[in-house]
Amino acid sequence: MRMKPVSILLVLFVGIGAAAFLNIENGPADAQVPMQPSSVNIANGELLYAENCAACHGANLEGQSDWQSPSTDGRLPAPPHDTTGHTWHHADGLLFDYTKLGGQAAMAAQGLEFDSAMPGFGDTLTDDQIWNVIAYIKSTWPDRVQEMQQSRTEVEQLRGN
Repeated sequence: MRMKPVSILLVLFVGIGAAAFLNIENGPADAQVPMQPSSVNIANGELLYAENCAACHGANLEGQSDWQSPSTDGRLPAPPHDTTGHTWHHADGLLFDYTKLGGQAAMAAQGLEFDSAMPGFGDTLTDDQIWNVIAYIKSTWPDRVQEMQQSRTEVEQLRGN
């Protein structure tokens, strides 16, 4: 069966249109969403958390008091990383970028202007160490919360952003 030239053109245009739509929806094809390695060291993450994060986010992941209201400098205090906070509402890629780049740079990369007090740790911690810290934080959450956060991560990976 031979296809008519009009049919061939129609298939071609639909295919190009679909590819363009997916590229617009998912960002550039070369955009890479950080992915947690298959092997992480939770015990190392706990130590690194104590050394680098607990001063602001609390030894027990409790965050600073009144963390949902801006301080006198206009910035939000450090949020808790336990289930009372919003860390688990975010996918792994954002958590990684926020930790590595700092809050302001991570939000700017997403096209948002946000004055964050969160510093970047990319010059202090290796990527693997950052993943270990994130894995430690996630390990403290109940299974149901871990599952919800993992669902967000899976969507992030599918969308590429």
